[in-house]
Amino acid sequence: MAEYVEHLTSEGDRWDLLAWTYYGDAHLYEPIVTANPGVPIRPFLEAGVLLLVPVLPDAVVVDQGLPPWKRRGS
Repeated sequence: MAEYVEHLTSEGDRWDLLAWTYYGDAHLYEPIVTANPGVPIRPFLEAGVLLLVPVLPDAVVVDQGLPPWKRRGS
């Protein structure tokens, strides 16, 4: 069962900025987009939209962008 955090968008919110805020990596925006199929993909999100932000396993967030020898379990 997937866990989610709810996020109410503010003026100026973007998918990549949400990924940076929640995951520490702006490139990890895809899980947020996938969890919110009814929200249009535009440069900026409308204010007042309730989004679901998936809680990712620590290994996914920490290992993103690291060379294979620095990833957990390697």
